[in-house]
Amino acid sequence: NDKLFGDVMQGEVESVDKVMHNPTRPFTAIMGGSKVSSKIDIIMNLMDKVDNLILGGGMTYTFKKALGGHVGNSICEEDKLDLALEIILATDTVAADAFDNNANTQIVPSMEIPDGWEGLDVGPESIASFTKVIEQSKTILWNGPVGVFEMPKFAVGTKAIADAIVKATANGAFSLIGGGDSVAAINQFGLADKVSYVSTGGGALLEYIEGKELPGITAIRGK
Repeated sequence: NDKLFGDVMQGEVESVDKVMHNPTRPFTAIMGGSKVSSKIDIIMNLMDKVDNLILGGGMTYTFKKALGGHVGNSICEEDKLDLALEIILATDTVAADAFDNNANTQIVPSMEIPDGWEGLDVGPESIASFTKVIEQSKTILWNGPVGVFEMPKFAVGTKAIADAIVKATANGAFSLIGGGDSVAAINQFGLADKVSYVSTGGGALLEYIEGKELPGITAIRGK
């Protein structure tokens, strides 16, 4: 008896395989979100596969601290500091004096966030360098926002990433958006139909990108 996936699952697996096993280069991955710990295995697996790895969001501050930076009140995981020395990061940050859309803001170097302030978005210099890389890419994996996009004031960086991915896709790149926050962001900006594939796989997609065997996929492939 034949086993087969439904169309959604088939599309999911084919899209991830295309990105992870047969990417047209340059291949750029954008990883965001607040916690490094939940993404470390993915980051380590991707580092061998991608041409460019852009890191944004709250996890950046763990990396910046590892490099000797001053991150103010920004979110940071002390126990991950030693892992954090091999990656390309934002150079400037939109810092706020409160976690609030109406907070006072200033643009500061990412290594020099003052006490009492926290980074809530990437700054204009980082947006320029990130979007340039993305627009020149032929395969793009986006997992995680680069700022607190739920607040309009801190959605600028994430929207710029989305726009750059849309532009690259229009120029023939294959773009895969995965992970709850990125999917929420691309939908919030109304751009879901302008990228190649928006994954609904969530955690399972990320485990697959980490290189873990997913029993259901292994079984269906009969390998």
